[in-house]
Amino acid sequence: MPRVRKTTRQFEKDKAAFFTKCKASHAVCWLCGMPIDYEATKNTTDDSFNLDHLYPVSKHPELQFDPAGFKPSHTSCNRLRGNQDPPTPIGTLSRQWINTND
Repeated sequence: MPRVRKTTRQFEKDKAAFFTKCKASHAVCWLCGMPIDYEATKNTTDDSFNLDHLYPVSKHPELQFDPAGFKPSHTSCNRLRGNQDPPTPIGTLSRQWINTND
C-alpha cells in the first residue's frame, strides 16, 4: 500500500516558491552537484527536479513542512538516497592543494 503524505496549502506554496527560486538560479543537485533539467516536468525523468528534504520525512515527519530543509535534487538521486541521513561533509581540509592564484 503506497504511503500517503499530508500536505497543506502553505506547503504547496512553499514548494512552488522553492522550485521557482532553484530554476531561476540554476541550482544544481545537492547530492551529486550536477545540473538539474528544469525544463522537464518535475519528477518525470532521472534528471528532472525533485524536492528533497535534508532530513528524510520518514524519519523526521515534524520537519516535512520546514522550507529550511528543502534541497534541490535529481529525481534519480533522491530515489537512490532513499531515507538515508544527510551525507556527512568531509570537513575542513588540512591544507590547500590547488594554487588558485595563477
